[in-house]
Order: sequence, then structure tokens, then C-alpha cells
Amino acid sequence: MTTKIVAGAQFGDEGKGKIVDFFSRSADTVARFNGGNNAGHTVVVAKKTFKFHLIPSGAVQEKKCCIGAGVAVDPRVLLQELEMLKKQGKTPALSIDPRAHVIMPYHIDLDGAKEKAKGKAKIGTTKRGIGPCFADRAARTGITFGDLTDSRRFRKRLNEAFALKEKELKIYEMKPSQSERQTFSEYSALGKKLRKFSGDVSLEVNRAISEKKEVLLEGAQGTFLDVDFGTYPFVTSTHPIAGAALTGIGMGVNKIDECIGVVKAYCTRVGSGPFPTELSGKFADRIREKGAEFGTTTGRPRRVGWLDLTMLRTAQRLNNFTDLAITKLDVLSGLKELKACNSLKLGGKTLREWPADLAQLYKAKPQYRKFRPFTLPEKIASFSDLPDAAVEYLHFVQGETGVPIKIVSFGAKRSSTLLLY
Repeated sequence: MTTKIVAGAQFGDEGKGKIVDFFSRSADTVARFNGGNNAGHTVVVAKKTFKFHLIPSGAVQEKKCCIGAGVAVDPRVLLQELEMLKKQGKTPALSIDPRAHVIMPYHIDLDGAKEKAKGKAKIGTTKRGIGPCFADRAARTGITFGDLTDSRRFRKRLNEAFALKEKELKIYEMKPSQSERQTFSEYSALGKKLRKFSGDVSLEVNRAISEKKEVLLEGAQGTFLDVDFGTYPFVTSTHPIAGAALTGIGMGVNKIDECIGVVKAYCTRVGSGPFPTELSGKFADRIREKGAEFGTTTGRPRRVGWLDLTMLRTAQRLNNFTDLAITKLDVLSGLKELKACNSLKLGGKTLREWPADLAQLYKAKPQYRKFRPFTLPEKIASFSDLPDAAVEYLHFVQGETGVPIKIVSFGAKRSSTLLLY
């Protein structure tokens, strides 16, 4: 049996939910290792659409699901997702690490206040409180899931934190949206409802691995939203790269067998920040509409652009993918032109990877390779059913990254998936 990581190779929204669902069929345990409800994974099964923000996508397969210490948990959202699954007749076995931090109402208040204060320099956050929650974790003033499920401890921790947040919000001429009493009343009740899910995720996952069970580690967002290696400051507040699975779950470096990088056949981005291959106008609109490129969490239209191989080579260096999963190949079907960026020009130099100083990325000019357009057939049962032009495009991605393509996805349905080996 194997332990797999599924991580995004771009700016997130690569289609990781579908890939996790695909591999969940054979998994015993699926564990989420980073992020919060600022990210969404969509899984479509038999005309039913499941949208997850916190619970791992393996819940659709009713697998053992874990939320690791590296995740920021909004208990309101978590209960909504559990209720959604219940209505669909699904009751996943769920464990939430008591070391995971909790998003409080004042985190959401601060997220919105800070974004508004930045004006035109705003980052484009989802305003779900993720950044302020992780800031509190780093400042050692956060509230953990373990705190939330112990009302006496929660009261003490909330009292300490609330006074600080009142002062912080005052800077932005705001008051908390809820009083301390209201927050305690609501969130202590949430803690009681969720207490039964508390479990040592690190211990559970490591035990599953030692028992030779199939373990799948699910990441949120994508490599270039990483707080260290992404397009800072236009990033998330945690680490979407594969290495974060080890710290977000709590496991050793020798436990991973496969690392699957999920790559959209083109590229999208939500919010502000550099995007060298970005497209605009009617052509971009067509890709956006065809690919349903609107945020799972916010509904915001995503920026769209051509696939960037300089980006993927950098992602490979940061993650060391063993395999690639290419998604949304169908969106490129029928386009009159098809391109991919194979290098960047910067001050007379040719770059095959992204520069470490991201300020240079704004100045870099993408150098494109043109490909023959293709139209996918209605029925695709094997790789041999793909048009030669589509195969050429895929072989180019595989050759330039040096990573074999394991999965090709060409639609939202489970059946619209090719497993190549």
C-alpha cells in the first residue's frame, strides 16, 4: 500500500478535488493538511455536486477523513458541510486534530477591515479570516480546536484574545461583529457539537501507514500561493507545497511514496498578483465560461491564461512530483489557437524557471510555443482515442517537466478520466 500526496502545481483551482476523489476509491484514510475554508474542492458524482471547504474530498467515498493540525477550522462551515453530507446520505468518519486552530468571528472582521484599508493595494483575500487566524497562531494568541471543545479552557482563551482583538479592530475604526458573550455562547455550543470528532490525526495517520493501509494526503490552494515560495504578498497564509503535508499532519519525511502534482491544461488565478501568461478580452471570456472558472468559495471570476512551463518546472523543484494529473483538457478543445509559455525573457536573459525575486516576474515576457488546435471526440475510452494534436500537447508538458503524466481528466464526471498507468 502507498501514501500519496495530492498538491496543486499552479495558483490553486487545478481540480484537486476530482483527483482526490479518484484516488479515494482505493484509500483507507484521506487527510487534509493545510489551508482553511478559503479554498474549495468540487466533486461531481452521478449528477450530484459536492462542494467542500474543510472536509477532505474523500468524504464522498465515505472514507476515514482527517483534518490535520495545519488546517484553520471554521466550526460554522464545518457543521454546514457535515449537514450537507448527511442530507446526501453520507456520514464520513471524521477526526479533527485538537492542535488545529479555529477561525473566530473577529478573525473575519479583521480580514475584511485590513483588506478594505489597503484600497487599491488589496491582496484579494476571500475575507474568511484565514490570514488573521494563522497570524494569531504565529503570535501564540490563537484558539485551538482542543480549546474550543473544552468550555472552561475556551472561556479563558477567548477572554485573553478578545481584549486584544477589540484594540486591533479599533485601529480600523471598527468594533467586533459579536460581543465576547455572544461569541462564547455560540462557539462553546459549536465546540460541544464537534467534540466527538476530536482525535490525534498525527497518530491516526502514522498508525494507518504502519499498518500498510492506503493513505491520501490532500492539499488546498496551489504551489504559487505558498506563503514562502509563492507570489508574495499575493499568497495564502500557509504552505500548499507538498512538504507541508509532513508538518500539517505530523509525520516523517520517509513516509511518502507518491506525490501527484495537479496541473490544469491552461492556468487560472484568483485575486491580485503577477500572472505572466494572462489573457484578456473575448478569448479569455470564452475559456472562463467553458471552464466554469468561478471561485468555489467566493464565486469570483478567475483570471485565465496559457499554461506556463517555467511555472511548472519551478513547481517540480519545490514539490518533487512523481506524477502529474492534467485536468480540464476539454476546455482547450475547439479553440482556434493554442499556446504554452516555454521560457521567460528578462533583460536579455532567457529564464526556464520563475525568478526568486518576484518583482522581476512583472517585467518578464513570456515566450510562447504554438500548438496545433484539437477537438476531443465525444467518447474517450483510452489514451489512443485522443487526437494526435492533444497527445502532442501532453507529451510536451511531460517532456518539459520531466514528470510522467499519470492521469488525464477531460470533464467533471468520474468517467471523464484516463488513468495511464
